[in-house]
Amino acid sequence: MKRSAIISLLILFAVLVHSDEWKARHPLAPNVDLKSLPEVPGMNEVFFPGPQSPRETHAWLERLKSWRTERLNQLHYNDAEYSRPELAWTQHIFSQVQLLIWDRSFYDPEKREYTVDKFLTETESRLGPIDAVLIWHVYPDLGVDDRNQFDLLRDLPGGIPGLRQMVQTFHRRGVKIFFPDIAWDTGTRDENSPPWTALSHLLKEIDADGINFDTLESVPAQFRQASDAIAHPLALEPQFDIRDESLAWSNLGWNDWVTWEGAQYPFVPMVSKSKWLEPRHMVNVTDRFTRDKTDSLQHAFFNGQGFATLENLWGFWYGMTPHDAEAVLRLTRIERTFAENLRSPDWHPHVETLQSGVFATRFPTSASTLWTLVNRNEFAVEGEQLRLPYRSGQHFYDLWHGTELTNIKKDDGATGVPARPHILITGNEATLSFPVEPLGFAAVLATGQPLSAHLKDLLAFMARRSERPLSNYSKDWKPIPQTMVEIAATKPATSPPQGMLRIPEADYDFHVRGIEIEGGNDPGVDIQYPWEDSPRRSHHHRLHIAAFYVDRTPVTNAEFKRFLDATRYHPKDDHNFLRHWKNGAYPEGWEDKPVTWVSMEDARVYAAWAGKRLPHEWEWQYAAQSTDGRLYPWGKEINSQALPPPDHGRRMRPLANVDAFPQGACPFGVLDLEGNISQWTDEYRDPHTRAAIIRGGAAYQPAGSVWYFPQTYRLDEHQKYLLMSPGRDRAATIGFRCVVDAR
Repeated sequence: MKRSAIISLLILFAVLVHSDEWKARHPLAPNVDLKSLPEVPGMNEVFFPGPQSPRETHAWLERLKSWRTERLNQLHYNDAEYSRPELAWTQHIFSQVQLLIWDRSFYDPEKREYTVDKFLTETESRLGPIDAVLIWHVYPDLGVDDRNQFDLLRDLPGGIPGLRQMVQTFHRRGVKIFFPDIAWDTGTRDENSPPWTALSHLLKEIDADGINFDTLESVPAQFRQASDAIAHPLALEPQFDIRDESLAWSNLGWNDWVTWEGAQYPFVPMVSKSKWLEPRHMVNVTDRFTRDKTDSLQHAFFNGQGFATLENLWGFWYGMTPHDAEAVLRLTRIERTFAENLRSPDWHPHVETLQSGVFATRFPTSASTLWTLVNRNEFAVEGEQLRLPYRSGQHFYDLWHGTELTNIKKDDGATGVPARPHILITGNEATLSFPVEPLGFAAVLATGQPLSAHLKDLLAFMARRSERPLSNYSKDWKPIPQTMVEIAATKPATSPPQGMLRIPEADYDFHVRGIEIEGGNDPGVDIQYPWEDSPRRSHHHRLHIAAFYVDRTPVTNAEFKRFLDATRYHPKDDHNFLRHWKNGAYPEGWEDKPVTWVSMEDARVYAAWAGKRLPHEWEWQYAAQSTDGRLYPWGKEINSQALPPPDHGRRMRPLANVDAFPQGACPFGVLDLEGNISQWTDEYRDPHTRAAIIRGGAAYQPAGSVWYFPQTYRLDEHQKYLLMSPGRDRAATIGFRCVVDAR
């Protein structure tokens, strides 16, 4: 595919997630011109609606069969990739988890080691065994400087050797590893190599197994060719359900429902078109922002598909409820046991059932037949569920309850026998009776084969789990609280230290909002100040700020050099430390430019040496804004003479000197507050994420996508920057200034 064609694909598909723009609860990138965005595919373009009534099922199914024949001919479909032994594992991925590198269960910055076992133990205790993990290392921090997606992969702790060791740990636990490809990353450093070549080589070096294609529903064929050419065939997985010829070389994919968030899923289950075309194509359904995932879980089970769990959503925890986590655990346990059935070319959705609102799909093989059932009613359904052909020697198992269905005599029901799972055999027919919970699930197996060890294990497992009904698990969702890392007070100063300005005490109307691209106004987005009871995007609080002194400018390269000369400081994690310096010296002529490539930890050490500290965010904002509520340090309107021009290049230009724009001064005389670099302030933590609030948007703003790390010059907006390790956290656009408490 030519480069221009890839760009066209990017423009078309990178906006798919923008459908969230039309959802009141989760607005994305509000400054995007929505009229310029193409329509996203509707549900009916990805799924077949179910039959309108049971009597129409036969004609409905015949239409599906005709469509399949015609569509495969249109695609000139070749199924060879699904017969490759080295990619056969893709047909067994029923539970996939997206893992952000910033999740605290993944890496310990103190011990400087990946904590794979910790992550798997915790996650699998809730969701059951995980088949694959997508390790996410890019958005939302991609674009904070000019490092591209491949640079950020190489920049992970331990570099390529450390990544390879980490991947091997996952492999020892039987887990396959994916990394993302970011098609919209066209504004950062040019890799000087096509993305399929660059990423294939990197993933071979670290022994990863596949690629997840962010924002795409169609994977360029060059990725298939590139990984095959280096004898490391990668599994290719687009974010959205495939609708074109790339089905032939993409062995699995996601069906991300983010584009339909808020849409009403029909009462009658829909049928996956990609699964209907190629039953061996493994799809993992995911439904990130929906707190009750009943619809997506029932859809996945009805279609014999897996589920992708996304809980750490770009730094805020959108955890699965206990009910949905338990559902994933049980559903995927059944599916994993009967993977061969679920890829049957003769699968039949919407087979006849005996109860209204209960829907079933049949997955036959030569040895057994599996039925997956979902109850779309909000009430339990008991009694007769399926009437099936019967032959002598056949056994029927209620997989959901982990028991074999036993035959009863026809007149038992009239003599007060309680309703319980059973079969009633009449001639060549077997009528199966079992209960299904409200909005619940069921699964039945028919086989004439002896019980296998796998089936015995499944029955024993499901018998234990079903002792507690799924409906007894909580569906309550709550955000998790955050805490702000304490900043110790300094020794109070009685007069302005050199290079600092006094900021008087005041009662300050602190009003600020986060500019994260996703999450809307959901609780848990952004941060939680000490006076708030939960994290949220918008914040408004009146507080008293004691007098303090603030650096007139950000700390410069020259000032940081004096600190190094005095202390011989060298961080334990020195990756990217002063990356722009050479041999312990900053570039000639850069003495008055702000120091960057320093972590929050580096900044704290410098501040302590100088008898200072980092500012709280509200102190930084008050020093920049005074008490008049202005939007910019210099006034109410943007002023191009008050800050450096935006830098949209693929390589960053040198930063401006800290005193280069005197018109950018605030009422107190503080300089270089906006538009040159971002500056460290407070750190926030919850059990899953660490994040810093950085203020003073940077000049660097890569072009080409709204998904890059967002910058803002407004004083009523702040940026949340996710933290992993000092080496990974350092950036070319982040520096700091200090404050001192005043007496």
